Amino acid sequence: MSLEPSPSPLNHPIVEQSFAVIDREIGPHRFDPAEYAIARRVIHSTADFEFKDLLRFSEGAISGAIAALQRQIPIVVDVSMVRQGIATMVAKTFCNPIVTAVEAAGAALPGKTLTETGMLRCWEQYPDAIYAIGNAPTALLALCQAAPMATVQPALVIGAPVGFISVLEAKATLAQTPLSQIRVEGRKGGSSVAAAIVNALLVLAWEEHGS
Repeated sequence: MSLEPSPSPLNHPIVEQSFAVIDREIGPHRFDPAEYAIARRVIHSTADFEFKDLLRFSEGAISGAIAALQRQIPIVVDVSMVRQGIATMVAKTFCNPIVTAVEAAGAALPGKTLTETGMLRCWEQYPDAIYAIGNAPTALLALCQAAPMATVQPALVIGAPVGFISVLEAKATLAQTPLSQIRVEGRKGGSSVAAAIVNALLVLAWEEHGS
């Protein structure tokens, strides 16, 4: 039996055509159907099959995120590019509030970046949100240091910052926490990757909701 997800009416036909190419070319993989739906969308957004080997899922991360999205939990993103990448799919599905950390910051706290400041302020206001970080490793580090000790935990942390400075440290710190997480190992990631993961989760949540 094929483990490939069925076509979704939420996806543009060209996206489904691209998925079919990925299905033919991806080769053997270790993903279950829900994980594969996420991996496939990430590969589609990047044209990079290496993500097949970089994605990590904590136990129960997908099911917990699906339930949270269906409850219309807020989605906190680090930068506006992630927001733009998920806005259309959010509008097609559950209309979850989207909060952008860098816009919520106001002024940066002493010794912290603007995005890091904004992430901490968002976490104080929405501790149970889904957090999608595709750009700012400092924001991911701040969340990893604050959230694990709190009574209320985030529904999911998507750790996918890209770059060379603090990126590996931030992802390693996330891996060592008990937070529910989907993580991209190594230096790769980015706003398009974080958005792809959220969009894949929204499709999964919508299809489960309608079944």
